[in-house]
Order: sequence, then C-alpha cells, then structure tokens
Amino acid sequence: MRYIVSTPWWLRLFFPLDLIWELPTQEKVMYLTFDDGPHPEETSFVLDELKKYNAKATFFCIGKNVKDYPELYKRILLEGHRTGNHTFHHLNCKKTDDGVWLEDVKNAAGWIDSDLLRPPYGRINAFCAKVLQQAQPSYRIIMWTVISADFDTKRTGQQCFEAVKKHAGKGSIVVFHDSEKAKPRLREALPMTLEYFANQGFVFKAIS
Repeated sequence: MRYIVSTPWWLRLFFPLDLIWELPTQEKVMYLTFDDGPHPEETSFVLDELKKYNAKATFFCIGKNVKDYPELYKRILLEGHRTGNHTFHHLNCKKTDDGVWLEDVKNAAGWIDSDLLRPPYGRINAFCAKVLQQAQPSYRIIMWTVISADFDTKRTGQQCFEAVKKHAGKGSIVVFHDSEKAKPRLREALPMTLEYFANQGFVFKAIS
C-alpha cells in the first residue's frame, strides 16, 4: 500500500489546479474530516468523541451508505457538522470511465446536498475536476494536508496519531475514516488527536 501522509507542495503540482489542500489561517483552527461513512458504529463513535470537545467536522459520505443509514446522516447534520460527496459507490476516478465516474458523483448528490467533494483515494483527473468545478452548482474539491492512514492495517493507532501530531497545524485538513476497516486505529488515534490539539489551544471547525 503506497501513500504519503503529508502531501508536499511539489506533488500537488501533478494534480489538477484549484484543488483545496489546506485553509490557511493564523488562528489555531484545524479541519478534521472523515471519509467513507456513515457507518452505524464508527460514525456514532466519532460524533460522540467530537461532542466532548465541542468540535465540528466534515464528513465525506458515500451515497450508498447515506441511503442505507439516513437517520445517521441526519444526526451528522443536526449536530452541526458538514457533509461532502464521496461518490455513490466509492469509485476510483483513475480506474473508471470518466462518464461513469461523473454519473456516480451525480447519483450521490441525490442523497448528499453539498458543494464539497472529495474523490475516493484522492484520485481525480483534470477533465473530471473541470466538469465538476463548472457544474451548476459548482463543487469545491477538498483534498488534505495530512492523512492519518487509519485505513492501513499495518499501522497502530498510536502511529496514526503521531503522524497527525507531526504534520498538522494551523489550517490543516486532516483525514480519518469512519469505516469498519479503520475501526481499531480510529478509536485509538481520534481521542488522542482531539485531546492533544485541544490542549494546544486548537479549535476544530467544519469546512465552510
């Protein structure tokens, strides 16, 4: 499994323009994001943990999961968080026909009312990015500053936390996953992340 925890500036040059990697600020604000939900157990866990710190976050949801767990999706919104489109079937743009992938985004939009989108696996080509950014309404494509790698079964929750601790700062967009696969690492790393950065004076906001 190949991935980079913190995406360097030079690697971003290989991606389409106008992707959002961070939200620069001089204030101690961090943007926690959660991919692949809603999940009946893990999303509930995340929401309960966020509530302890009055933290707000952004959930990039898979359309199929929203269809399956509508009440959980409603809870995310009722508790003051934001949601974003993560396609309907979690399709990899680089391994899917452009038309099929864009239709999957459209299908997810029927369940997820948001102008935010994160492509699964962080994979998107220039054509699809342009189509989405010129759509009515247009999408803001959200990438990340730091990925916790909680999906990596070879890592521990402590290692996931240490990666976020090392690389995240003011205006960082941080990725976790409210999924079954990430469960052991998420349940260890997220509480440590919230506690550590809250003690450093950070507040956690949803992407607005």
